[in-house]
Amino acid sequence: MASRPSPAAAMSGFLTVMGILHFVAPKQFDAIVPESLPGGHRTWTYLSGVAELGVAAAVASPRTRRTGGLLAAGLFIGVFPANVKMAIDWSDRPLWQRALVYGRLPLQIPMIRWALKVRREA
Repeated sequence: MASRPSPAAAMSGFLTVMGILHFVAPKQFDAIVPESLPGGHRTWTYLSGVAELGVAAAVASPRTRRTGGLLAAGLFIGVFPANVKMAIDWSDRPLWQRALVYGRLPLQIPMIRWALKVRREA
């Protein structure tokens, strides 16, 4: 029976996958960049991808994990406006799609708690 990855390893893996997706499928991320941010949407997509990869690396390393957990919590707070924008933009989509994007919004709370747990356990 395989053991479950630690909260830090799981978070690092999750952030790595999400960071890579910002580069291999940037269009979906461009669409949720808030209009209030200066500059191009693609720039913000790439910057947030770099941030996710950097935080993933910080969480992966025991020496930087405590700081990485705090940075991950900040990252999850920082991307919340993009999730809100997506929910607003999808207001004309079918009900099941609206339910998915609105359902994602409260998930930021357990994500932040997960990051703080990684910090505490470092």
